Amino acid sequence: MLNVLTVEETMRLIDERVKPLGRTQQAGIGEAAGRVLAEDVTGTEYVPGFDRSTVDGYAVRAKDTFGCSEALPALLTLSGEILMGQQASEKLQPGCCMAVPTGGAVPEGADAMVMVEHAEDYGDGTIGIMKPAAPGDNMIYRGDDITPGKVLLSAGLVLAPQDVGTLAAMGKVQVSVSVRPRVGILSTGDELIPADQAPQEGQIRDVNSHFLAAMFAAAGGAVHNYGIIRDEDALIGAALDRAIEENDMVLISGGSSVGLKDAACRLIEERGELLMHGISMKPGKPTILGIASGKPVFGLPGHPAAAYFSARLFAMRAFWNLCGSRQEPVKVSAVISESIGANHGRTQFTAVTLTGTPGSLTATPIRSKSGLITSISAADGFIAISRDSEGLGAGAKVEVTLFRALPY
Repeated sequence: MLNVLTVEETMRLIDERVKPLGRTQQAGIGEAAGRVLAEDVTGTEYVPGFDRSTVDGYAVRAKDTFGCSEALPALLTLSGEILMGQQASEKLQPGCCMAVPTGGAVPEGADAMVMVEHAEDYGDGTIGIMKPAAPGDNMIYRGDDITPGKVLLSAGLVLAPQDVGTLAAMGKVQVSVSVRPRVGILSTGDELIPADQAPQEGQIRDVNSHFLAAMFAAAGGAVHNYGIIRDEDALIGAALDRAIEENDMVLISGGSSVGLKDAACRLIEERGELLMHGISMKPGKPTILGIASGKPVFGLPGHPAAAYFSARLFAMRAFWNLCGSRQEPVKVSAVISESIGANHGRTQFTAVTLTGTPGSLTATPIRSKSGLITSISAADGFIAISRDSEGLGAGAKVEVTLFRALPY
C-alpha cells in the first residue's frame, strides 16, 4: 500500500537525504559553460585596468565644456591622439582635448568623453565642443567591471556564457567545477519494445528512457541508459545492482504502482532504505524514492507524462543537490483561459500553452491523460493547482513554470 507524502514533504525529504557529491575537477573556460561552479570566484585585479572611452570622440575636462552650445561652442586645443592599445604620454591640460577611439584609454586629467558627433574639427588644431559634458560621460572607469576581492561568481552557479566571459576578462582560464553526476536509467515492462521497432498489438515503444536521458544530459549529467528490462525480479535486480554500482543516481521507469508485477518498490527496499512510496499529486502519484549504497534511487511511473512530472520535480531536484546547486524554475504570470477542475486532496499539475505578450499572457490547459507524452511536447509549461483547491475559474491568475524559453 502506498505511503503518500505531499509535494512539499517530498522536496524536503530530498533536500534532507540527497547531499552534494563533493567531487570536483578543473575545467578550461572553453568547456565550462553548463557546469556547476565548485568555488567562489573572486576578482584579483582591476578590470578594466585603465579608464576607457565608450565612444569615438574627445577626452575633455568636463568643466571646460560647461555652458557651451552649437551657437557658442567651447574651443579646445587638440593636444594629441590616443591609438587603440596605447596610453597617453602626457596628462590632459586645461583648455585641451585628445582624440580617443571607442575602447581607448582616457588620459589622466580628463573626466569625460564628448562624442565626435558633438564636436567639430576646425582644421587648425582647434576642436569646437557643441554639447556640454558631465563628469563620467561616455566613460568606464578603472575597476568599474571587476575589483580585487569582489566575489564575482558564487559556488553552485551553473555557468552561463556570460559567466565564461567574466572568467576570461580577469584571465582565469581554469575553474573548479563539480563532477557531472552519473545518472543510470532503466525502463521496465514486458510491453516495451525499442523505439526503432514497429509495435505489435499490446506493445508500445519505450519512450521514458529516451526523454529521461535527454532531460539529465541537458542538465549536464553523465547519462547511462540501460535500456529495456523485462518484468522479472532477477533481471531487474541484476540491472539495478549494476546501475547502483556504476552511477550516482538511478531512475527506474515503470513498476512503481501497486500491482502483481510491480517489483521496483520491493527491489529498492531490498538494496537499501525505502524513503517513500507515493506523492499526493496528479499525475505521478506512485513515485518511489529510496537510498541504496548512499545513492538516490527513484521509481517513476510508467506513463510518460506522469514520469515526466515526477522526474522534473523530484529526480531533477536530487540531481542538482548532487551537483551542489539549487536551480529555481523559470515562471511567468498568466490568466487561465477556461475553468479547470482539480482532484481534491492531490496537487494537480496541468500542462498549458501560452499566448499573448509578456505581461499579458493567457494560459490554455491541455486536456490529456498521464500516458500521453505529446501533451508535454505541445505545451509551453505547466501550472500547479493546490491539493486544497477544487479547481480554477476562467480568468484566474496563475503562475506557469516554463518547459522552454518563450520566443520573445
